[in-house]
Amino acid sequence: MRLTTFTDYNLRVLIYLAIQPDKRATIAEIAAAFGISESHLMKVVHFLGKHGILANVRGKGGGLTLAKPAEEINVGAIVQLTEADALLAECFNDEHNACVITRVCQLRRVLGEAAKAFSDVLNQYTVADLISERPKLARILSIPIESVGRR
Repeated sequence: MRLTTFTDYNLRVLIYLAIQPDKRATIAEIAAAFGISESHLMKVVHFLGKHGILANVRGKGGGLTLAKPAEEINVGAIVQLTEADALLAECFNDEHNACVITRVCQLRRVLGEAAKAFSDVLNQYTVADLISERPKLARILSIPIESVGRR
């Protein structure tokens, strides 16, 4: 299975913010840390804010924080939210399925089982689980260690 870049960036933003939960970060900081486009991250941040996952504060002293503790943000839920429109194969699209073997093919069932297993594994983890190596992540992302704390 392959996740979209949009999902990848959503998870990266959550990881970055979870590393230093008591500090606001900017899109520019996150983009620089990961070497990715600020314009892409603006879409990600807007999406996460719209869904109540981020608290976005505008203006001087503003920035981004998690809207709830990392322990309460389920990785599977984020992937499901960001990949909601992704179909594994044409046969999963009931409106536009032109595959002639759908009625007798077992691919939809097999892929459905695989997707469920994928989802079941992701649902076992939270963003907090993704940052168990917090000091190492902070160093790699150039986050000052003193701002990381001991959570």
